[in-house]
Amino acid sequence: MKTPKQGEMMYFRDYQIHVFDCDGVVLNSNKIKTEAFYQAALPYGETAARRLVEYHTSNGGMSRYKKFAHFLDEIVPVAAPGRTGPSFESLLKRYADGAREGLMTCEVAPGLQQLRDQAPNAKWLIVSAGDQDELREIFAVRGLADLFDGGIYGSPRTKIEILEHALGDGPFKRSGLLIGDSKYDYEAAMFAGLDFVFLSDWTEVNGWQEWADENSISVRKALKELLFDPV
Repeated sequence: MKTPKQGEMMYFRDYQIHVFDCDGVVLNSNKIKTEAFYQAALPYGETAARRLVEYHTSNGGMSRYKKFAHFLDEIVPVAAPGRTGPSFESLLKRYADGAREGLMTCEVAPGLQQLRDQAPNAKWLIVSAGDQDELREIFAVRGLADLFDGGIYGSPRTKIEILEHALGDGPFKRSGLLIGDSKYDYEAAMFAGLDFVFLSDWTEVNGWQEWADENSISVRKALKELLFDPV
């Protein structure tokens, strides 16, 4: 990460690369996806579906592939023993179908275009736990893809794997900022050597205030606060 001189404040526009999570950062879509997980799992019963939601919200930043694998391997045998329901592939499809409409219409973070105008020469990347092909389609349809000239990346690769591939040892890595709303986003930023800002307005992380304080994490409510405030 870029090391500021003593007394120097870093602003969003000072970074050469900006890495954005999607859900809860660029799109107000966390609740949409949580409901899609619940509905996808409901054939296994309400108890199993609720436990999947608990696992989902406790593991923000993890791909749906790993969450549904955990659901079938660990949750169903305990919460719905002997009960039959959708297969792994069917769960993925039920989830994707349930989330798609909401992702196409949900709120885009206010201030996104203004931030782009502030940093016209910076590289912008989306690094998400969402399915990569779906993300690219949604961002294209919604007219957002051109903002992210560094690429739009998602699962099945993990965020750490994506960052390792996308950034490597290139020059941008020395001055990068990752903006997320989950604990895994923070872990990915630390792994990649990026500065980190946590956005709180749309997060589903329980107890995020204590966690952020314990780790001295910079917190903002929403993207638009980065227009004028130092990181």
